Order: sequence, then C-alpha cells, then structure tokens
Amino acid sequence: MPAPDDRRWDSETDLLVVGAGAAGMTAALVAALEGLRVILCEKSDTVGGTTATSAGSVWIPGSRQSEAAGVADTIEAAKSYLAGVLREPAFDDRLSAYLASGPAVLDYLEQRTSVVFAPPPVHPDYRNLPGAAKGGRALAAVPFDGRLLGPDFDRVRPPRREFMVLGGMMVGKTDIPALLAPFRSWGNFRHAFGLLARQARDRLSYARGTRLIMGNALVGRLLHDLRQRAVDIRYRTALKDLVTVGDEIVGAVLTTPTGELALRARKGVVLATGGIGWSNELRERLLPDNARRYSLSPESNTGDGILAGERASAEIECELESPALWMPSSIMTQSDGHLSVFPHIMLDRAKPGLLAVDASGRRFVNEADSYHDFVQAMLRSNRSPASVLAYLICDRRFIRDYGIGLVHPGTRDLSRFVEAGYLHEGRSIAELAAKIGVDGEALTHTIERYNRYAETGIDEEFGRGTSELNRFNGDPANRPNPCLRRLGPGPYCAVAVWPTDLASSAGLRTDARGRVLRPGDGVLKGLYAVGTDAASIFKGTYPGPGTMIGPAIVFAWRAAMDAAGVLDNFSMPSD
Repeated sequence: MPAPDDRRWDSETDLLVVGAGAAGMTAALVAALEGLRVILCEKSDTVGGTTATSAGSVWIPGSRQSEAAGVADTIEAAKSYLAGVLREPAFDDRLSAYLASGPAVLDYLEQRTSVVFAPPPVHPDYRNLPGAAKGGRALAAVPFDGRLLGPDFDRVRPPRREFMVLGGMMVGKTDIPALLAPFRSWGNFRHAFGLLARQARDRLSYARGTRLIMGNALVGRLLHDLRQRAVDIRYRTALKDLVTVGDEIVGAVLTTPTGELALRARKGVVLATGGIGWSNELRERLLPDNARRYSLSPESNTGDGILAGERASAEIECELESPALWMPSSIMTQSDGHLSVFPHIMLDRAKPGLLAVDASGRRFVNEADSYHDFVQAMLRSNRSPASVLAYLICDRRFIRDYGIGLVHPGTRDLSRFVEAGYLHEGRSIAELAAKIGVDGEALTHTIERYNRYAETGIDEEFGRGTSELNRFNGDPANRPNPCLRRLGPGPYCAVAVWPTDLASSAGLRTDARGRVLRPGDGVLKGLYAVGTDAASIFKGTYPGPGTMIGPAIVFAWRAAMDAAGVLDNFSMPSD
C-alpha cells in the first residue's frame, strides 16, 4: 500500500506489534524494557492466541535452568538430534541464532520479568534419534495466580473448554491421578482437596478458576508484565494493511470499532498474527486438500500478517516437510450447539489397549508417536478427503481405565456419546467394522495381530513402546510393554479423528534478526515477523515439545532487540 511522505497519521509509536500471542506479547514486553514506546494491537477481545490453549512449553537446549534442576542438556547434543530430524542441509543462520540465543533469552526474561520456565524431570523429544533428550530440553511455564491480574484476568483467553472441569478448573497431567483416585493415598487426597477448594473459592468471584498452568500461565505472566510496564494494548484492533514509503514499511492501517486507524511506527512493525489460521485463501494455497476442514487456531486468526506481508512484496516460504503442525482431533456437537474439537495429544493414544486404523481397517502408524507424526501418517495413508478419517479402536475396559477423547475415564453410561455419533460401539469386531465403514475381515486380522504383539510386548509392525516418548505417555504398570495390551472380547468402541492444524509452519521468510525478506534475500526494511507469521526454523518438522513457542519467544526477543538497536551488544553469532 504505497503512501506519500505527507500521509496524515492518527498516531505514532516506536514499535507497532500486531497480534498478542506469546510472540507478540514477548516482542512488546522486550521492546518496552529496552526503552521503546510500544503499541500492541490484538484483533480479538483476549490475549494469548494459540499459546493460551497450549502446554506452554519451550524447547530450548543448553539452558542454565535445566542444569540447575539436575537435568542438564547441551546444544551439541541438540545439534546432533536436529541433524537427524532435518536431514541435510540441517542448519542455517536462523537455526544457529536460535540455538545460540535461547539460553540467554530465558535468563533475560527470568531476570527482568515474571516469565519463568522450569524443566520437568522427564519431557522427551518426539523422535527416537541420536541426541534426543529425555528431559532438560523442554521447559514448562511456571504456574501463575490469575488473581494478580485483577480485572485483566478476563483478558486471558481461556483454555479449550474440553480441557477444563468443574466450571473452568484447569487440569494438568500431574493433577489427573489425584483427581481420579483421591483416596488412594494421603498425597492424592491433599492435592485433590487443594484443587477443589481453590476452585470453589474462585467461582465465588470469577467466571473460571484462577490457578493458571501451562500456556495460560505463560500468557498470564506476559500480560501481568505488560501492564506493569504500562504498554498500550489495543483490543479489537486488526491489521488491514502495511504502509510503505519508498522501500520501507513505516506503519500500518488498522481497523477498530470506531473506524480505521493509520499508525506510524518509527522503529518498525512486528507481525505476530498467528500464521495461516482460518484464512480460506492460505488454507487452499498451502495446506493439503484433505486437511483443511478443522483448525485448532482461534477463529480470529485469519492469516492477516502473512497476507499483508505478501502484499508488501515479502515472500512466503512453503518448501517445507509440512506446511503445518498437526494434531488428530475428534469432533462432537454438544447439546448446547458448541462444536468440540478435541485434540488427542497424549491421554489416550499411547495407552495400552488402543490401536488406530485407516479406511482399510488396518494400522498405519505407531499410535504412541507424536501427534504431528500420527497425522503425517494419516495424510500419507489416506490421500483423498473422503478417506482421511482414522479410527481409534478400543474395548470397554480401556474406557474404564483411561477414557478416550471426550469420554472421561470411568464413564459407565456411553449413550450420550453414541447418540451424538461421537462414539461407535459394536458387540463384535464385525459389527463395529460395519458401523464405521471398514472391512470387517481386515479389522479382525488387525486386532488379532495387535493382540499377539501385546502378548510378546513387541510391536513387529511399528515398534510401539520402544521410544522414550512412547513409554512416557504409556502406562508403566502395564507389562511387558507400557503401550500394548490385548483388546478383550468386546464390546468394542471407536472414535473418528480428523487431521487438524495446531499451527502453521509455512510463513514469511525471515532472517536471523526476525526481519522479513523479499524474494532474493533482500531485507524488507521496517518489517519483522515472529511466531507462526514467520516460516518454521525446523522446516515443517516437529522435533519436540515446545518447538513452536520456543522459536516464537526467542525470535520475538531478537526482533525487539534489533528494533531497539541493542541486539549486537549480545554478540550472538550469525547476525
């Protein structure tokens, strides 16, 4: 959108940040800490974006925090691992800068803000390759008390409602055993009682629980610090277009409830609008046609940053292993009309006694592998939209012990899920096969083979239970393999899962400073892209937990430091 030098501006600032997910909030906070005047614009009424519904982990090798916790990791080991994940050529300037900057960014945030990460003892990488870490490489956001936000607590985007219980209580993986069996031990009872008492108090004053964990904790901390720094946050303010003078981006036109706003940005514009999201144009251009139907992105994410950057002569990088990061999700319309899209992350797929089949009635993947790798296998196995569905198969005992998707462990009455078409049930394998439309003989043979593997503990087809990730998400009490158990005599159950994009990997080409590039590697002056508005540094692969938020935060820091003119003071390589 070319503009003359005498354009009339409605307002001006040093740095304009568009999008208030983890990347945009970090860029705005760091810029403010470095003395810049910042305006942070958010299209919706809440902050957090996809981060708010995520686990809130960051994948940053070689951190001081991991070493201090006794689960030290090294950058060299991470390089070895990434060489196997990415294959050749594995490293470019952006990835090198990320690995070099990551530990310093964690220290910077811990020393100057309330944003703190801590490594769980075990949080494995997603691929079983040399250099893979069992722990120390992925760090989790430390819980946060949402009451510290005062009235701004309502500005934190809630988690997906399917992952909350009892009127809005957040539940983490470590909370589940105590809540399911509160009387099994004194520790369980104390933990469960504390959670329930806190939730009861919260509901007297708040619409949901204020004990924020995972991605909500990270978002809450960032919002708290932005408020402490008095950063100007403008809600319901969306990017319409970038403003160019000569060969430089000098500002943007935004839409607000009261009309358009022309905002000049002296030090640059940072795009952090959440990537492809629900943009019909970008989904049709960049995603495979059998994976466009559902997304886990907020509805307000519609590709605004990527499309505006492209109109300003930026280039979209899409020659990647995958244009998006995927999760298999089951779908159910609730009685109030809400469409539940439930991502099967780790609570059921890796547990013993469940298998996945494609439209042929045969297994196609190690069910306990990462959600991204599971969907990649779905897309390879079912190449047409009509056959892209996969089915998770189990027996009633499995549901009793572990639950499946929206069906919680121990659920006895399954009628609501059956009547909604979410859960399919058959007294025999042949009956179940008929209900889900797969070949009965093929499904019978598949389950018979799976049961033989469960007896020996060795999955001869896909090696289920052989990796740290598989075993971590399985059931350690199940022997000989924590991920394999026979299916009983029935009745049998099935839940359909669809490929859904969690976040995009395709995005604007950027350099090691977060600056947007033109075709031919020239810098588009005054424009940065971070988070999923920028192309993935991991080339469309998903190496481990936190490899989306980690780069989002690190490159937001680098972009803000570059805009403030102080990035070179840190003497990072590959600048």
